[in-house]
Amino acid sequence: MLLFLIVIIPVLGAVLSVLLPVRVRGIANLAAHGGVFVLAAVLAYHFSVGNGVLVFGGVLRADALSAFFVFLISLVNLAALVYSRPYLREDVFAGVLSEKQVRGYDILFNVFAATMLVVPLLDSLGHMWVAVELTTLASAFLVGFYNSKSSVEAAWKYVIICSVGITLALLGTVLVYHAVAAQTGLKTLDWSVIIVQAPGLDPRVIGAAFLFILVGYGTKAGLAPMHTWLPDAHSQALTPVSALLSGVLLKTSLYAIIRFAMITQKAMGADFTSRLFIFFGLFSVAVAGIFLLAQKDFKRLLAYSSIEHVGIIVFALGVGTPLAVFGALFHALNHAMSKSLIFFAAGNAVKRYKTHHLHMIHGLVRAMPFTAGAALVGLLSLVGMPPFGIFMSKLLILTACFQKGLYGPAALLLFFLAVVFGGLMFHLGPSIFGKKPKGVVSGGEAFSMKLVFVVLALFLVFLGVVMPTPLRALLEAASRTITGVGI
Repeated sequence: MLLFLIVIIPVLGAVLSVLLPVRVRGIANLAAHGGVFVLAAVLAYHFSVGNGVLVFGGVLRADALSAFFVFLISLVNLAALVYSRPYLREDVFAGVLSEKQVRGYDILFNVFAATMLVVPLLDSLGHMWVAVELTTLASAFLVGFYNSKSSVEAAWKYVIICSVGITLALLGTVLVYHAVAAQTGLKTLDWSVIIVQAPGLDPRVIGAAFLFILVGYGTKAGLAPMHTWLPDAHSQALTPVSALLSGVLLKTSLYAIIRFAMITQKAMGADFTSRLFIFFGLFSVAVAGIFLLAQKDFKRLLAYSSIEHVGIIVFALGVGTPLAVFGALFHALNHAMSKSLIFFAAGNAVKRYKTHHLHMIHGLVRAMPFTAGAALVGLLSLVGMPPFGIFMSKLLILTACFQKGLYGPAALLLFFLAVVFGGLMFHLGPSIFGKKPKGVVSGGEAFSMKLVFVVLALFLVFLGVVMPTPLRALLEAASRTITGVGI
């Protein structure tokens, strides 16, 4: 029942958003996503104390890995929803959006949240493919929500490129189905069944299938060179949607890749997926570093940073040791919160300065102190400075590299991270501490926005200093689900 409630509550939120008036609708949505977050925390705690797999209706299934991703998605959903209310209210006051459009946003937000939450809870790989495609369709309307020429173009580019990718992922899924049916006679796409049969599957078919899966779902995850939709979509979407796209949507596709990688590793050993993950991870970080140096758009800069961090996570999965996988999952959590925080700050800055251009957004610390603080914390966290959690996750990943003897890949990763560090500090330092342009009004930040900033910032610092025992246990259980070995 717990799994069903996590999925159905956002669906009910979408229905209520159609029926309820503005003020009540906001309270109802906040209650709904607050409830989902509590249920996700209960699910996470269930696995952190070592309890077994949960199933519902033969369709929904959750293990520790599922619970981690559900918790991550629900956390960012709630933060984005709280931030959305004053953000949209400013657009209504400015005449950019109507109340009818805000109602449409609430409906789409809930649908988008539901599609993301259901992805890690589906046992069937076929159902999971459908859910990932639904995340594209739901979020495409939010990318083009302002209905400007650039936002509509970004939405179409997003749909077309990701649909091509998801088609390749479908082909990989079909090949897995064929391998299972040919070897065992079972006509199923249930992951829980396939993972048991995986050691006996044809390694040639499974290897070909995983290549399609990696390219297909990797397109949606933002892996280079399949990343080209991401900077446009992130820069044109509403700011809370940009946070969702970067913080959790990319992770749902990574989740799908992980599930298929687990099957592939049992069928043909870990070396095949490891080499692919390390290559695409390093390539993504390198591409992000190069393009970061030349960016002038605030939100596009953050989009390329997302490509970098997806690359780090995939690289860690390629290292493949329990410590590296633990670090990858911890990095995913820290990145989701860091990127949400800095995207929220970027959204405030863009609204106040009425431009996306970084060279025109200077002196945030004088114009919007809370926003500047959020941007600074987000920046320091993203580049991996202590005492933030990303510093610890990067340290874990690099330690795992050295323990495994991967000195060359570790050196390359450090070099590309240095390039990214320089690019982000070069661009965002003046935006935060530079001289405020004349005509930019100071102050005027909404209380709920300040609350989101403070909570996320404290969470990032806290995770860099101490890891709560339940979270550590959940990450260890999720890592053990992937590797089959404890830390």
